[in-house]
Amino acid sequence: MPLLVFSLMLVVFGLTTGEFVIAGILPDVARDLSVSIPEAGLLVTAYAIGMIAGGPVITTLTARLPRRPLVIGLITTSIAGNAASAVAPSYPVLLAGRFIAGLVVATFFAVAIATAVSAAAEGKQASTVARLTLGMNLGMIAGTPLGTFVGQHFGWRATFAAIAVFTVVALTLVLRSFPAAPAPVVGSLLGELRVFASRDVVLAIALTAAGNLGVVTVFSFLAPLATDVSGFSGAALPMLLLVYGAGAVIGNFLGGRLADRALMPSLAGLLAVLAGVLAAGWVISTHPVPAVVLWFALGVLAFAIIPGMQTRVVTTAQAAPTLAVAVNASGFQLAAAFAGWLGGRLIDGPGPRSIYLAAAALTVAGLLIALYSLRRDRRTAATPASQPAASH
Repeated sequence: MPLLVFSLMLVVFGLTTGEFVIAGILPDVARDLSVSIPEAGLLVTAYAIGMIAGGPVITTLTARLPRRPLVIGLITTSIAGNAASAVAPSYPVLLAGRFIAGLVVATFFAVAIATAVSAAAEGKQASTVARLTLGMNLGMIAGTPLGTFVGQHFGWRATFAAIAVFTVVALTLVLRSFPAAPAPVVGSLLGELRVFASRDVVLAIALTAAGNLGVVTVFSFLAPLATDVSGFSGAALPMLLLVYGAGAVIGNFLGGRLADRALMPSLAGLLAVLAGVLAAGWVISTHPVPAVVLWFALGVLAFAIIPGMQTRVVTTAQAAPTLAVAVNASGFQLAAAFAGWLGGRLIDGPGPRSIYLAAAALTVAGLLIALYSLRRDRRTAATPASQPAASH
């Protein structure tokens, strides 16, 4: 079992690096392919659209497949997408490569997270998710800065090639450790889809999308924010990504512990603090030293909300947790897709510094959803057992 968890964590590391490293090499890609920064930002959107489309569709179509061949197929497709990105001769081909790489990620995360939560001890679901997503944190703290360093010194194509090779290594460990098991028993497609008739499930997915939108927009445009607003050189980007990633590791475990103690109250509190920090970014990001502190705080808060959000989806969608988690991942990527578009418009309009204020306002929308969900939970808890509250 430890080898299995380790191998899946390595895959998560590769997937996370492949998703987020574009933030550090965006100017290099734009310059090499002769496109603008806003156009290059659509590479974030292409990856996100792949996850949005692939999450519910692939998860539904593969629901009856044995988990071992399914996981192997998902990882292999991701490798192919990153390899295609490395050799892409033009911007449209690179867009296609990013789409393919993102197509299978939501289903992979869904299978991994739903399996981990189902095996977790009662009251430890969120911290179990945090342990599983350590690979995501490591992708931020090590993979993304390293990928940015490789891209700046050997070309952005070398970054995607390295990600593909690393994921191949992780796949060999998965082949050794992933057990052969019969296909899971699932209900009819209509029965699986009925889980989305629950208002609590819909609210949980909406919380993921809205709660992450602001900070994802900021992170997607880290390079222009760091260089054009904070005055850093391009060579400082790996350092900033390392700072953000260090905060992410702390935030991941902090968020898991807080969510285990008080799921929705902790999420609401974290979102409120995140909105405040993003708003403060508009003021302090013009000075390099405060900007470093800002990026560390954003790393902590951005990842502190993830374990609780994932756990909220699983616990409200017990009838079809894998499908719900996949759709939730698609919800996150809806935020990322919109972030790529929104950030480009803000840079072309009021300028990159305005991204901080827009991100703060968007995070408030997620906070309102969290507060409404918390109110529903308390109302349900206060309702006598003989008069259960309606769930939808």
